[in-house]
Amino acid sequence: MLCDRGTMKWQGMFMTEHVKLLREMDWDNRKKAKPELDEQQLELMEETICEAMAENLDLCFTYFSHGDFHLLIGKAHYIDPYKKELRIVDFHNEVHKLKFEDLVDVKKG
Repeated sequence: MLCDRGTMKWQGMFMTEHVKLLREMDWDNRKKAKPELDEQQLELMEETICEAMAENLDLCFTYFSHGDFHLLIGKAHYIDPYKKELRIVDFHNEVHKLKFEDLVDVKKG
């Protein structure tokens, strides 16, 4: 009978620097590309935000940050045209700031 330790015998092959580089390479491969929005999509998002602010409705914001997409549900509180950001209040009454350039999609919640 063969007494094999399985993967344990291969763990000593890589140096810690190699393992670190392989993990970084894997992380870079999992990053997604930010989609480019056309004028029609931007106008639709703007209309949705303005309508929701007037009627005090919840919105579902999809934004791109750190190579991945994230969701945020809350009410659009304030639009800052100088800083080009949107302030959103979630259901915990926490204020989040989203840059216009990071927004990917806005839907009514």
